[in-house]
Amino acid sequence: MKKSYLALIIAIVFSLTVSSCTFTTGGSYSAQSFSQDKELTVGTLQKELRVGMSGAELIQALGSPNIITRDQNGFETWVYDRIATEARYNESANILFLMLYAQGSSSSNATVSQKTLTVVVKMNEHGRVDSFAYHSSKF
Repeated sequence: MKKSYLALIIAIVFSLTVSSCTFTTGGSYSAQSFSQDKELTVGTLQKELRVGMSGAELIQALGSPNIITRDQNGFETWVYDRIATEARYNESANILFLMLYAQGSSSSNATVSQKTLTVVVKMNEHGRVDSFAYHSSKF
């Protein structure tokens, strides 16, 4: 009889000391445009892009453009259009263990954001950068 009471007391003490267990899983996934051969950021533009550089230097610095057009004078305009999507998820669960009673709860959330960067580079008659403009947005 005493052994059963002792076992019950040990089980109750154990269940009270191990009363809560929490675990969290989470991560992020980032997908860049599949046509992008080089990561293009505003910092890269400010560091690398300059008036007077050749088309070869431009491709080396920024990668290949998405669009190349010619204006009415025959001068080329290069357009870089990049889109990046980032998804973050977070999941957590709280589980309360007792000897005869168990309770659990869980929560999760996900956020998705997109960034765009559009760069327009106008070339001169010698195939060198004449001017450029860019626009960046995040939503």
